[in-house]
Amino acid sequence: MKRYEYKVIPAPQKGVKAKGVKTAEGRFAVSVEQLLNQMGQDGWEYQRAELLPSEERSGLTGSTTNWRNVLVFRRVVEEEIDASWVGAVPEMDDTPLAQPIPGPEEVQAPKPIAAETDEPPLSLKRSDDAVDESCPSKT
Repeated sequence: MKRYEYKVIPAPQKGVKAKGVKTAEGRFAVSVEQLLNQMGQDGWEYQRAELLPSEERSGLTGSTTNWRNVLVFRRVVEEEIDASWVGAVPEMDDTPLAQPIPGPEEVQAPKPIAAETDEPPLSLKRSDDAVDESCPSKT
C-alpha cells in the first residue's frame, strides 16, 4: 500500500519575463510552468489547484475572509507499508519502560493561613467606629 505526503504552496500571482513572451497571460503561464517543473524535479506530482478561504485579522478586532489560490502536490513516501501492518500491535523489545518515581509515603496538607494579617484595610474610608479627635462635633 502506497503512502503519500502532500505539499500545498501558494499559486504565483505575477508573471515573469521570458524570452519571446509578450502578453500578461503568457508571462503568468510561464511562472506557473516554472513552478510546476521545479516541484516535479523535487519529486512532487501536481494534483490540483484550489481556491480556499483564509480568515485574516483586519484592524484591532475585526477579521475578513480572503480567497487564496494554492497548488496541491503529492509524492510517494519512500517506505512501502504492508496493509497487514496497519493497526497491528508492535512487538515489545527489551527497552525498559518508564516507572513512577517513589515519593513520600504520607502526603501532608499545607498549614492553614493565619486569620489575622498585618495588612491595611482594603477601603480608605473611615469606619463609623473611629473617632476623629481633630473634629469636636464627633466627640
